[in-house]
Order: sequence, then C-alpha cells, then structure tokens
Amino acid sequence: MTLARFVRKNAFRNKRRSILTLLSISFSLLLLTVMMTIWRAFYMSEGSAESAQRLIVRHRVSLAQFLPIAYRERIRSIPGVKKVVNETWFGGQYKDDKPENFFAQFGTDPNEIFEVMLDDRIPPDQWKIGDRLNIKGTIFPVDLELTIRGMFSNATPTETIYFNNIYIDEGYPQIKGAVGFFGVLADSPQSVPQVAKAIDAMFRNSDRPTKSESEKAFNLDWIAMLGNVKGFILSICAAVVFATLLVSANTMAMSIRERTREVALLKTLGFTRGTVLALFMSESVSLAALGGLLGATAASGLVYMMARSPQMGLFMTGVTINWPTMLVAVLVGATVGLVSSFVPAFNASRRNIVEGLRHIG
Repeated sequence: MTLARFVRKNAFRNKRRSILTLLSISFSLLLLTVMMTIWRAFYMSEGSAESAQRLIVRHRVSLAQFLPIAYRERIRSIPGVKKVVNETWFGGQYKDDKPENFFAQFGTDPNEIFEVMLDDRIPPDQWKIGDRLNIKGTIFPVDLELTIRGMFSNATPTETIYFNNIYIDEGYPQIKGAVGFFGVLADSPQSVPQVAKAIDAMFRNSDRPTKSESEKAFNLDWIAMLGNVKGFILSICAAVVFATLLVSANTMAMSIRERTREVALLKTLGFTRGTVLALFMSESVSLAALGGLLGATAASGLVYMMARSPQMGLFMTGVTINWPTMLVAVLVGATVGLVSSFVPAFNASRRNIVEGLRHIG
C-alpha cells in the first residue's frame, strides 16, 4: 500500500458522499470556468490585428442619433485616417421573430466596407447573383428584398449581413443623407487615440457632435448596455468559490471525524503528525482538483453550445475555453480543497493516540 494509493482509496471511501461532493464541486467550477471565459472574451481579448486599427465614430449622445453622411469626407481628410465607411444598424426581421432567425444587419457602402473591415474577406469571384433574402423592417418602415452577392469569411465567426445603404435612403427618405455611425481605419494602431481626438475636436461645436473610440471600446460600451456585467461576473465567481469551499470543508470534516480511531492507529504505526496532515489534505486536494477538471471539461461543451445559441450568439460568437482557463479552474479547485481541509486535518494530526483509540463514533 503506497501513500498515493492510500490517498486514492480513502478519497472515495464513502462513494456516495464522495460522488455527490465531486458533482457539487464540478458544477460550481463549471460556472466559474464559464464566467472566466466570458470575462476573458469581453475584457481581455485584444481582437485581431486589423481591429486594433479601427475606430467607431458615432453620435456623442446615443447610437440612436444619426450623423450626416457629409462627415465621411471630412473624417477622411484627417491625418492618420486611411479609409472611412458609413454603417447603419437595420434591425430587421427575417422570416419571424424567433431568436434562431436573428442576425446583425448593416446598411453600408459596398465599395468601401471591405477596405475598412480588412479581416472580413470575400473572394472576388463570388460577386454574382445568388439566393434571395427578404427582411422586414422593424426600426425603419422599409422591407428589403436582397440578393446574396457573396459570402465573406472572418477569423472570428459572425452572423452579419451587409447591404447597400441606398435601400434605406430610397425606402425612407426622411433620413436620407444620414447614417448610424462610421467605421474608420487608421494607418496604425498607434494612431487610433490621436485620430479619435481629432475627429471629436472637428465636430465638437456642430449640432451633431461625435464620440470616437476604438472598436474594442465600442464593443465594451455595447456590452455595458446590458448592465453591470463586470460586477455580475465577479459576484458569481465569489459565490462559486465560497460555495465550493463550504462543500469541501463539510466533506472533509465529516470524513476525518469518522476516522478518529484510524488516525490514532496510523500514529501508533509510526506515522508522524506531518504525514497524517499531508495524507488527509491530499485526499481533499485530489477530490477538489478532479472536480475542477470535470467542471472545466463540461464548461467547454456548454460554451460551445452557448456560442451557437440564437439567444447568446451575438455576444458569444467565436468564444471558446482555452487551456489556461481550464488550468485555472483546476488550480482553484485544488486550492479550495487545500484551504478547506487544513483545519480538520491539522486538528486530527494533533490528537492524542490514547484519546483517539478511546473514541467511539
């Protein structure tokens, strides 16, 4: 009987309790892994190299306010600006209002959109007549009858269509000459802050001032519309770690209390206090770490389904769980097991042999 085998056998000594504890820890760390993945995707991902060169220029007050199309040429004249394209969120309905039929729709300039969105690539030979796409306007009183001219690809999968903004201008003349926002391609990532300041300074005293920000900052502003996402994620993570700590501590306390006489026998056979302490803590750490591994593995499948869910696809597109995140989940589990088992294991290691042998439990 090696020490490793001793730990393994005693970790699952009470199979029902160990399995229930393992499932509880796995579920808790599944939630933790998902939350860490969302945090990384929203707040730590740098995006593609091309996106680091892009800015979004919108109305300073709200995305619901339009900007004059004439701003495009004035923005184009600013030093550091390579390309500018106008975009307008259409928000139409395809087939019906079911979530699985929702996708992003933008009216734009087809001659310039792919000069700004460099990471969206479309083969030249795909510019031909294809399938029909009918979209019912919900924000604008315009129904679109589109013909698919090509399929673009991106390193990050996206459910988006672009169509010629002239359809909105012709169908709803009240906003002709106005657009939702501008996508701007700077000549380098280092130029983005200076270009943003120059654009906002140019239109500061106009009746439609602008707010220019990097594409990443714009995406974070969009996410912020959902509420305090950061606080929500952090509170869930804290609750998960606390719950896991309680579950693990309760399991170890019961397990060690039931084995008081066994501890006395081990010490009688020559096991030192340090060895007894290490054995009991190893049981907890191994069980909690295994729970972390199972939880992180299950979280990978859950995030995969979330990324393809109609309800979450817009925010979770391209989000995956990487190995460092899974490793963190396992380490969190192991750390919780270590902390939760220390007090009961330490008390057990200090117990007098005679008192332990007299114990009836």
